[in-house]
Amino acid sequence: MAAHRKPRPRSAPGTRARTAATIALAGAATATGLDGTGHAEPQLTPGQVRAKVDQLYQEAEVATEKYNGVKEQTRAAQKRLGSLQDEAARKEDRLNSARDALGSYAAAQYRDGGLDPALRLVLSDDPDRYLDGAAFAERAGDRQAAAVTRVRRELREIEQLRGAARVELNSLQSRRAELKRHKKTITGKLDEARRLLSRLTAEERARLAEGDGTDRASRASVAGRDTLQAPGSAMTTAPSSRAAAAVSYAYQKLGSPYVWGATGPNAFDCSGLTQAAYRSAGVALPRTTYAQIDAGRRVSRAELAPGDLVFFYSGISHVGLYVGNGQMIHAPNPSAPVRLAPIDQMPFAGATRVV
Repeated sequence: MAAHRKPRPRSAPGTRARTAATIALAGAATATGLDGTGHAEPQLTPGQVRAKVDQLYQEAEVATEKYNGVKEQTRAAQKRLGSLQDEAARKEDRLNSARDALGSYAAAQYRDGGLDPALRLVLSDDPDRYLDGAAFAERAGDRQAAAVTRVRRELREIEQLRGAARVELNSLQSRRAELKRHKKTITGKLDEARRLLSRLTAEERARLAEGDGTDRASRASVAGRDTLQAPGSAMTTAPSSRAAAAVSYAYQKLGSPYVWGATGPNAFDCSGLTQAAYRSAGVALPRTTYAQIDAGRRVSRAELAPGDLVFFYSGISHVGLYVGNGQMIHAPNPSAPVRLAPIDQMPFAGATRVV
């Protein structure tokens, strides 16, 4: 026997509408945090904002250094591609000359009519003169063969150059795509940091920008001097006049804005500042922090002298220029200009003496 089921009571239309409205309101409350358990952003304290912003800036700086490195590779690839294209153009000019020579030989053979040499000798009124001409024709044939060889060689070399150019172009396109990815990462991190900072009052943002007060250190010029005040008021001599010149340049740039990817003269990122400082002293440094740490002799923290490059974080993503007295000049991030700061402000990763 089939089981007899009790029919379900039907809800009135008004009841169904009220139920749907209740569910919708509950969903809205959850989405907006009205019930206290929604997904609304938590209210961060100024300290928490600073910690989060610092983290975002560090992540952006990691991406910035990668961007800087890929940008250098892109420039090198563009230069190699240009050289390959120039060389291919020169070889194509030589190929055209060789083809013109072949055309001349072919035209001469056509005019001669292609008669058998023995028959030409029989028909000739002056056999001795003909034999001299035949010897000349043989030499001309040798020149023609050489021209053919040149054409073949030029064709092979041009094809090799074109193949190398295609490889370089693919590499260039790949690097350009990588640049776009890093740029997107950087701008995303910086936009998020700006959004967080916008939630603070002007007074709170000012306090965060001031840091711990060490950024208001003296900006006294050290131009033309090879010595700087070191801990204990002792005089620490810079390793060289070039190191002192780099420090002098950095002092002159205090207050310059931070702009990611910038190498001066009016704005800098961290490795752009150190590169520009040593460039002013006649020393060429690599573009990125990852390369700059290997641009000289490693020194310990206890050995630091003015002009040494000091690096921070496990990924070597930040660099400053040591100026003595436990201080460095560096380009921190978009929220702060080039400034003096203690080297213990960030996790110390190593140091390099360039000259």
